Amino acid sequence: MEESKQHLLENLLEDTSFKNWVYKRNRNDVAFWNKWIDANSDYAEIVFTARDIILGINFKNNTLESDFIEDKLKDVLSKIDTSKPEFTIPTRKSKLPKYILAGVTFFIATLLLLFYNLKESNSYVVQKTGFGETINLKLSDGTTVVLNGNSELKYDEQNPRNVLLQGEAYFKVKSKPSTKAKFWVTTTDLKVEVFGTHFNVNTRDEKTKVLLDEGSIQLELKNGSKKKMNPGEIAIYSNKSDLFSHKKINSDMNYSFWREETFVFNNISLLEVMHYLENSYGVTTEFKTEKSKKIILTGGIPNGNLKICIKAIEKSAGIKINHIDNNLVITNN
Repeated sequence: MEESKQHLLENLLEDTSFKNWVYKRNRNDVAFWNKWIDANSDYAEIVFTARDIILGINFKNNTLESDFIEDKLKDVLSKIDTSKPEFTIPTRKSKLPKYILAGVTFFIATLLLLFYNLKESNSYVVQKTGFGETINLKLSDGTTVVLNGNSELKYDEQNPRNVLLQGEAYFKVKSKPSTKAKFWVTTTDLKVEVFGTHFNVNTRDEKTKVLLDEGSIQLELKNGSKKKMNPGEIAIYSNKSDLFSHKKINSDMNYSFWREETFVFNNISLLEVMHYLENSYGVTTEFKTEKSKKIILTGGIPNGNLKICIKAIEKSAGIKINHIDNNLVITNN
């Protein structure tokens, strides 16, 4: 196989987005790879080879039960009795049983390890976004999630109503009136307990920020305390410092959050605004003057495209942003 195609095959086997296409887990990834295959027909054979490899190692969780493995191991060991008086150190000719035992033990141990690794890897779904990328997810319970750039969402395939979040996401949780099933979002700082509502969660900068748009939720902080939230409120908690704030949003407040491809700022310095871009797009920022850092911004700025986002900030702040490689240089007009 040509080196370039071999390299492509290896990358595809490790690519989360490609695996989502294989298992049809994400509409955005499915659309992306279908379009890519149409535009790169020369590599179609490699793509489908990678797909077949991934599908070929998709063992069911119950392929090898741990009780079955343990019983087989006991059965093998019970047939080998080294306590008899006539037992002697095997000669070269009689070493075969010992090697059989070692081989069988190693084989079973390997299968046991493989079983548990596959069980762990197959039971969880992990959705990741790169810098500047957002994806729309629909969980099997009907809940929709918009995952912001540089973020990760992880959940048990059998229980999508208990998710782990790193980064930022906007949730529209599907309520379950008949069962009153809760929905949980867990971060390093707290757990958000939900029945059905719209809210945003941001876990960046060693704290978790929760904004509630609709419905009601309860926060369970790492320190053990519980806090209820009502629509239009924002709560911030850091497990590291154990500092908690909980306020009703109003026009005089300083706040910032992300809502479905839009940054929303109110009385926020340009320094903090650019920090949002750093987290979402993986860029660095450089201010040529200290005065520029203190410019205050209020309003919504689209963040689905970095160039459009930069233009909106330039217009709102009256400054100039030069995009050089991966660095944003801010100067006064």
